[in-house]
Amino acid sequence: MKRRGDPNWGKPDSGPVVPVVTEFEKTVDEYRLTPDQYLQSSQLREWARRNKNTKFIHEALLKV
Repeated sequence: MKRRGDPNWGKPDSGPVVPVVTEFEKTVDEYRLTPDQYLQSSQLREWARRNKNTKFIHEALLKV
């Protein structure tokens, strides 16, 4: 009888965990902003407005 499913499901990955940098983080770094400057930045607000449906955007920025 053939077994169904992934036999490695639930087991820890063998490789190292690599942190992922989001487009939001790249954009913030490009504009050289600190977290308390997110809401005041017109460039970042415009970027967020254009990308709100496709990219991760900080929740506080979405509320503004």
